[in-house]
Amino acid sequence: MKMKRFLSIVLSLVLVFALSACGKDNQDSKNQETETATSTDTSTDTTDTTPDTSSADYTLIKDGTLSVGVEIGYPPFEDFAEDGVTPIGYDIDFANALAEKMGVEVNFINTAWDGIFKGIGTNYDVVISAVTIDPERKKSMDFSDPYIDSYQAIVVPKDSKITISSLNDLNGKSVALQKETTSDVLITDMIDTGTIDATVVANEKVITCFTQLTNGEVDVVLCDSTVADGYVASNPDKYVKIFEDNTSPEQFGVAIEKGNTGLQAAINAAIAELKEEGFFDSNIEKWFGAGE
Repeated sequence: MKMKRFLSIVLSLVLVFALSACGKDNQDSKNQETETATSTDTSTDTTDTTPDTSSADYTLIKDGTLSVGVEIGYPPFEDFAEDGVTPIGYDIDFANALAEKMGVEVNFINTAWDGIFKGIGTNYDVVISAVTIDPERKKSMDFSDPYIDSYQAIVVPKDSKITISSLNDLNGKSVALQKETTSDVLITDMIDTGTIDATVVANEKVITCFTQLTNGEVDVVLCDSTVADGYVASNPDKYVKIFEDNTSPEQFGVAIEKGNTGLQAAINAAIAELKEEGFFDSNIEKWFGAGE
């Protein structure tokens, strides 16, 4: 009996130690799982949630490059530097800043204004070339948020005796302007409706308009106020701006292929950042000589 009792006691002790060891192993395992879960949670909390516009939901004609259609020859928005090759101007600076925000390179494709919009989505991704946002254009293309305001303005030679208080005063005048611009549409409509009777000299380039003005071939040049300001600032002894139609502001935007909402969203996000940083104020000061 004593031997059986002894064996019973021994077996009981072995069972107790076994259960104790098993419990310890299970607890260690649980502790390790808890530590792992805690480590994972900490990592998740510190994840950078800043939006990355470079990986936005859009495609470009050339991966990693924003291809930009421009009509170089519309200073101070687009022009060539003295080397005759390097593009410079307000829109050039804007496009470079825009591409930098989007995390891509930029490639400028010089294109004649006549037909420039037909190349959107095939020859280039966007057009950034002092494009006025208007209802008619919105039928065939989308636009970014506006990035600058402009108005119709009239420039005359410095020694001109002409006075203008409204666009109606263009009656009887010879007017140089660029083809298929807002100026062209506006004056053509005024003539067609009999509001004024003026001689329109429409040119492919706005530069030609100012050459004609200098040579005395026309009475006035009608163009965007921003362009007028640039020419007057660069040639104060030759030209003077005598009228600006502040009643009808125009807004310039980036022209984008119809339905390309991903690219439109990425561009708008970049424009918002540039506005917040004061880019547009400094760029206006640089190219037009005064802020808005």
